[in-house]
Amino acid sequence: MAKPLMAKATAVWLVDNTTLSFKQIADFCGLHELEIQGIADGDVAAGVKGFDPIANNQLTQDEIDAGEKDPLHKLQLKFNPAAVGEEKRRGPRYTPLSKRQDRPNAILWLVKFHPELADSQIARLVGTTKPTIQSIRERTHWNIANMQPVDPVALGLCKQTELDAAVQKAAAKKAKEGEAMSDDERRKLLSTEQSLEADAEPRMPTAIEGLETFSLGGEDESEKEEELPDADSFFNLPDNADDDEDEDDQR
Repeated sequence: MAKPLMAKATAVWLVDNTTLSFKQIADFCGLHELEIQGIADGDVAAGVKGFDPIANNQLTQDEIDAGEKDPLHKLQLKFNPAAVGEEKRRGPRYTPLSKRQDRPNAILWLVKFHPELADSQIARLVGTTKPTIQSIRERTHWNIANMQPVDPVALGLCKQTELDAAVQKAAAKKAKEGEAMSDDERRKLLSTEQSLEADAEPRMPTAIEGLETFSLGGEDESEKEEELPDADSFFNLPDNADDDEDEDDQR
């Protein structure tokens, strides 16, 4: 459902100038009902000037009158031809000033753990530019020595669903191009839900990998095995030794 422009300011005006219920205003403005109650109590949007939706061609007086008479009536946004296509406008994602310093760390994380993502995908995820991404890929960024890879989802720069969608799109493109993927790359291309549902693969520790058939010297153990002599052979003397003892006694 389309939302009005300046939703919070519109909610302030509707609270001050109509008898609409909190739920009706919340549904129309795309806000939470408790937030509308906070506006009415003066705890939320203090100092925000009301935005008249009637004067700005977003709502009609007849629609407001119908909502005031019927608490179950849902307000309908007036059709505005000038607003058609506004939600589909393409451009860089807006990043709050408080989080812009974290963008290089997020880019470094994406470049390191998801190298299959294109620069355009990273730019849309964290709201940056391609030259910045390229400088971090090539490690020529002016602050590369002080940067640490941090998950952009943990920084609040994008949602997990958006990251998963970008990774899945990169996986489909790579599969279409016919490039071979290693097991580690295939695991990276899985979404969060798929990774949690997958069975854990038993893997041999790299410290002992390759030692199951070879000894420390690198030779096959089967080649070094030799038949041990029988214990009786140490106690049974040969017959010619008995004859030599008899000759010594005769002498």
